[in-house]
Amino acid sequence: MIMNKHVIFWSITVGLGGLLFGMDVAVISGAELAIQHLWHLNSFTHGLAIAAALYGTVIGAALGGIPADLFGRKKTLFWIGLSFFISSIGAAIAPDVNLFMLFRFLGGLGIGASSVVAPIYISEIAPAKHRGKLVISFQLNIVLGILIAYVSNYFIQGLENDWRIMLGVVSLPSLLFSILILLTPETPQFLLLKRNDLAGARKVLELADPNPEETIERIQNNAKQSTEKERLFSGKYVWPLTLAFLFAFFNQMSGINAIIYYAPRIYELTGLGKESALLSTAGIGIANLLFTLLGWYLIDRVGRRILMYIGSIGYIVTLSLIAYAFFTESYTFVPIYIFAFIASHAIGQGSVIWVFISEIFPNSVRASGMAWGSLTHWVFAALVANFFPLFTENYGGELIFGCFAVMMVAQLAYVAFMMPETKGANLEDIEKQVIMH
Repeated sequence: MIMNKHVIFWSITVGLGGLLFGMDVAVISGAELAIQHLWHLNSFTHGLAIAAALYGTVIGAALGGIPADLFGRKKTLFWIGLSFFISSIGAAIAPDVNLFMLFRFLGGLGIGASSVVAPIYISEIAPAKHRGKLVISFQLNIVLGILIAYVSNYFIQGLENDWRIMLGVVSLPSLLFSILILLTPETPQFLLLKRNDLAGARKVLELADPNPEETIERIQNNAKQSTEKERLFSGKYVWPLTLAFLFAFFNQMSGINAIIYYAPRIYELTGLGKESALLSTAGIGIANLLFTLLGWYLIDRVGRRILMYIGSIGYIVTLSLIAYAFFTESYTFVPIYIFAFIASHAIGQGSVIWVFISEIFPNSVRASGMAWGSLTHWVFAALVANFFPLFTENYGGELIFGCFAVMMVAQLAYVAFMMPETKGANLEDIEKQVIMH
């Protein structure tokens, strides 16, 4: 089945929210040492300044589903783009650390909300056969944004106020994203279930779906089987809540954001100079993009669980090797281990997380369920980013990366004994599979 051109355009446009997400997350890696020196920050305050955006993501993730349900997926995405624009300009010109953290926090609100709303939009607009590929377009844009930020940082370094320019670059795609969102429609599920707009839903589906009447009937029939006001935190949804929490928890307990945020610092600890560290960090972005593309190709062919098996085993091996390198103080192969770690993340957790969490909750609570998974993800992302410099300084890389490796053994058990396969199924069929577990 060939993907519909309208669905492709809408999914790519919404997926650009991931580009802003990735750029905002990674651009700070080139600025964090300059910020520490400029404002004379200790390890804790420095970690807090860098993690300010991540604490914003916690709030954005927790609340992102509310405007998505009240005002629509489209309007919420438009305001997310504007929040990125304001945040990037504000952080770039901030005169002190407090204002810097305030604007980074605002950008974090956008990151958290986009990680909820964009995958929901794409999962609702996409046909079941291609849903994995299309939702992964969000993740592809995240890793592309990370790569762009790393390469941009490398070329901007050395200019006067280089770190400010690095942060300000994000404003340009933010503005473009907000404009392009105006060209996308609202999702049929929102129009039918939240606005009772049958004509509007039919108009969108006629552009995107070969069987619009059948899809409308399926959405309406599924909605009739649910009470008018479903509560996410009820006994009925214990299993999808548990699946989403653990999936998001393990994502961050791999240490991925510690490496994304502090890659130049980690490389400098291994003896690389600043310029070499930034160049090697760009290599992380390239590895991330290439293996996410591989995950994009495989996710609807081999399924979500196979990719998670590959990623989990890769995590365990690479994190153990990094920990051993720090233990023996033999750092020659650490850049290679980190590239392999990034590849394991990209093909596994990186490719699957937003697809899987957006699939396992029913229509009636999908926005709040996605918010739950995203909230979990960002709470632990903030904690890891905040305390990684402090823990590394006090306990050494061998203990930190060793702990990450142990957590990935637990993730492997989760995949083997808990995670259902959702490849190729309609959202309504997945709902029955997960709820009736």
